[in-house]
Amino acid sequence: MSRPLIISDCDEVLLYMVSPFRDWLDEEQGIEFHMGTNDFSQALRWQENGEVLAPEEIWRMLGKFFDTEMHRQSPIPGAIEGINALGEKADVVILTNLVDKRQQMRTEQLADHGLDARVFTNQGPKGPALQKILDEYNPTKAIFIDDLAQHHRSARETIGSITTLHLCGEPMLAPHIDCAHTSGHADARIDTWDHALPWLMGELEKEPA
Repeated sequence: MSRPLIISDCDEVLLYMVSPFRDWLDEEQGIEFHMGTNDFSQALRWQENGEVLAPEEIWRMLGKFFDTEMHRQSPIPGAIEGINALGEKADVVILTNLVDKRQQMRTEQLADHGLDARVFTNQGPKGPALQKILDEYNPTKAIFIDDLAQHHRSARETIGSITTLHLCGEPMLAPHIDCAHTSGHADARIDTWDHALPWLMGELEKEPA
């Protein structure tokens, strides 16, 4: 029998990513990370000369971080407890933008933090991946949680009727990113699990339209 389905992102929704990435860059890579705007491409600079890293260098650093430093990531307050509480009323899966070879690493990482959930990896906009998950699960209701506005836009453009929550639990990032709720692509913007969990529970309890 079909159940409701929660499809959640991981980085900055369940686990901190930018802050441990910043610390690692500073401690081991000679790079300063400062998120002063919503332009991630301008946030990384070499400490020795202040020059902005080239895009290919940024991608190389991100890849190296996920290959060797995922142990630095810790749960956002209330996230694991919240997603497990939702799991008592709905199926829960994780949709994370990592290359496919890191799917097992992410699964084990989340399990180590107390979350046993199926992990789907994706590259690029998440709407098509969401559609495939919905086709497989055929849920009575689906709720998508993500920290980036472009994925909410992709979800709405691809699926239309899905319920979406824009949640960014990283204070370094939250003030600077575009808001999917303001743009009309998310049903709400809530950046703490203390407030997000009651909202999500309320959405699960609503009768399907």
